Amino acid sequence: MRLTNVAQMHARPGRLSSYSMVAQAAAEPDPNVSAGLGFTAGPPGAAAPTPDPPRGLPVSFDQNRHVSFGSRPGSWMAVSFQLDGPASLEEIAAAWQVVIQRHGTLRTVFDWRPEHAPRRSDADHAHSGPGKRSGGPITDLYLREVTMLPGAWEQLEAPERESRPVGFSVHSGTGLQTAHLDAPSDQLSAAEVKAALRAHFDSVCDPFGTPSHRLCVIDDGESAAVRDTAGSPQIVIGSDHAHVDAWSLLVLVRDFTAVLENLRAGRPVAHGLKVPESFAAHTLAMEDKPFPPEEIVSRWQEILQAGGGVMPTFPLPLGDISLPVSEKVEVRDVLDSAELDVLEAHAKEQGVRLIAVAVSVMTRLFRELGDQPLRTVFPVHSRDEPRWFDSVGWFITNAVLENDDESLRGSYQAVKEAIRLGSHPMAPIMRPYGGMPAEPGMFAMSWLDHRRLPVNVDQALNAQHVSAVVQTDGVMIWFVVNEAGLHLRCRYPDTPQARETMHTWLGAVVEGLRAPSIVEG
Repeated sequence: MRLTNVAQMHARPGRLSSYSMVAQAAAEPDPNVSAGLGFTAGPPGAAAPTPDPPRGLPVSFDQNRHVSFGSRPGSWMAVSFQLDGPASLEEIAAAWQVVIQRHGTLRTVFDWRPEHAPRRSDADHAHSGPGKRSGGPITDLYLREVTMLPGAWEQLEAPERESRPVGFSVHSGTGLQTAHLDAPSDQLSAAEVKAALRAHFDSVCDPFGTPSHRLCVIDDGESAAVRDTAGSPQIVIGSDHAHVDAWSLLVLVRDFTAVLENLRAGRPVAHGLKVPESFAAHTLAMEDKPFPPEEIVSRWQEILQAGGGVMPTFPLPLGDISLPVSEKVEVRDVLDSAELDVLEAHAKEQGVRLIAVAVSVMTRLFRELGDQPLRTVFPVHSRDEPRWFDSVGWFITNAVLENDDESLRGSYQAVKEAIRLGSHPMAPIMRPYGGMPAEPGMFAMSWLDHRRLPVNVDQALNAQHVSAVVQTDGVMIWFVVNEAGLHLRCRYPDTPQARETMHTWLGAVVEGLRAPSIVEG
């Protein structure tokens, strides 16, 4: 899956349509029935889901931090993929409804805690602490389940024009009610499609959206009656980050394409798919984990003290970032598949994984260019059991990778320590700090090897992980490994100083990973 942003993604020209479902408050819980977590994974028409507990669903540490920043453009992420053949809007909407019913987090919405209502976290913290359970974050957010009802298609236009609802008719022959366009549409250029997607997702994929996700389709504007002559639609699914991560995007593509195929074949809609656990169940499982051991808490204290009381910042000059500025994004194709095989073989000979080579290169560069060790925020996935592999949600926790030994073995040990730090819940560790302390210039590194994931998608779908275009005051670098090779993407503040610094640094990172002694043997 290619990593890109909405300004640089591949988008075909055509008609752009958005399917908006209706979020309705779930029924009040029956006091005679155990509330549980309120989720079912069945398709539409199955038994009604159990409603939320009175105190709402558990809010994860990262959800709390992300949503508490409030409504803002660019809080979303998306996945784009090309269907392998024609499909009508009615078929696409029906498949999307099934996917939403499969994944509990797509049927939840955030709100601020009602005045005078008890905080869910207050009661939980009475039972958390050293020697007890971890508990969750202290939060003023309220997360509740909603019932998702079939909605309508809306035609989107270029941002300088207003989007307009288009007449639709309702079909219920399959039992999956949906509405589809029955009027011809304007065609947008690829640039207009990207601009319209950005404006639309910035508006509707909001942390407090009801819901905070949308499915969009780029097609030729043909009617369902001539579907067999229409081109293959491009699907773009956007969601506020609170409900998805990079792994989740793969799950969405896999589930959507499987459900669409099942619907066409007349099979049960979830045929061949495992029943996923809800993200709320994972959040509760994290809260129920034992309080982190003293050595982990102490190590986090050392890390924060070394950073002046905050998470790691980029050690090279970035210019004036006292306020967020427009982002600059650079994408580099570092190694092709053959070169990747050689580098991976070199790492294996040294008894380490490929990531250790990247850490070694960055450690050396920070010492040479800034006389500093490598210190970076390091996201670690929290899908620590197979039961979470097929779920959609934000299954990420943050660790810190700290290294001053550029040897491959030393670098690999630093990676393993970061993973160990990230295996414990963040909420109890960061509770004394009022959350994760950060300041402008925060530096984060992400490593994603698609070949090692238990969920992947066919390359023929041309899947793209699409980020928003945002204002930023920090540096984020993604290393992505797939069958095509090793790639990196970096987002940083678009200041003159940062452009000069990052161009030099990224060039040196690529050069280090492509060192002739390694890649050419």
